Amino acid sequence: MNTPQPAPHVDGPTPASAGALFARTHDGLLVAKVGDNAFAMMPSPNGRYYLASAWRLRRPMEEWTRADFYSHGGELEDEAAFRARVHENAEHQRQRAVLGRREIRSRANTPWGASQGATLYSDGVVMHSTAGHGGFHLDAAHNAKVHPALRAPDGWYEEDCAWAAVAQAFPELFTDYERRCADRTIRDWHPDAWEAIHGRPLQPGESHEKDRRDFERDHAAHWLVISAIRSDHHPGMTECVATLGGDRRAAEQRRYLVPSDEYDPGRFGFVIDEALRRSLEPRRMEVTDALAPHRQSL
Repeated sequence: MNTPQPAPHVDGPTPASAGALFARTHDGLLVAKVGDNAFAMMPSPNGRYYLASAWRLRRPMEEWTRADFYSHGGELEDEAAFRARVHENAEHQRQRAVLGRREIRSRANTPWGASQGATLYSDGVVMHSTAGHGGFHLDAAHNAKVHPALRAPDGWYEEDCAWAAVAQAFPELFTDYERRCADRTIRDWHPDAWEAIHGRPLQPGESHEKDRRDFERDHAAHWLVISAIRSDHHPGMTECVATLGGDRRAAEQRRYLVPSDEYDPGRFGFVIDEALRRSLEPRRMEVTDALAPHRQSL
């Protein structure tokens, strides 16, 4: 467990670079404010910490409480990591203000419903917001400049993933933080496009999607768990259903018992080591405690 080093006690917010303010709440939380954005270094039940955020908290920072924060921004290693994330946001907001994006009214029809408002990044590059989703629309001239491996024929790019193609094509319209996020998104989910753009292969650990493909290739002939549940009949064990290569459509399934403290599905799935574990007949998964002495141990 990483325990943050206590910061010197302060009676009020202390300014940091690029408009960030830091303070300690009355109940000991390290918090920060950048414009209308509020952040907290929040302890989690597992002894780690995560970045929590909120919007437009009007009370003094020392009076903020855990209940004020509702958004989870990922795990934090320590206090230094928290401060780095806050400074990153402050610089992002500073750069965004310089870019001069304009909010405009829009009732355009989008793939996600009627636009309820839009942000003009540049003539021909517009970000639309709807009741449930949103994304960019590029006019024909701008869309033609998007890399062919990422280009959407209709010029619409949803906000979760596809937006990264717009940032890659027009980096001058985005902040450093947004460009880093776009690069990470393309590497993770469109590795072939990233490699075509940058002219080099991605190495293991650099792309979620490419790592997934490698995992599935390397374990195509292995039994991978597709379903798991803590066993009611076998204390301390997890009941697993596995198929070859993790194919959920496979006709043949095998069942295994795995010690719960060893069961970790990781990023892409749990691989059954047949040298350590033997397949159990389906009926053995329903064996009662009265038959416990007759169970095969794994």
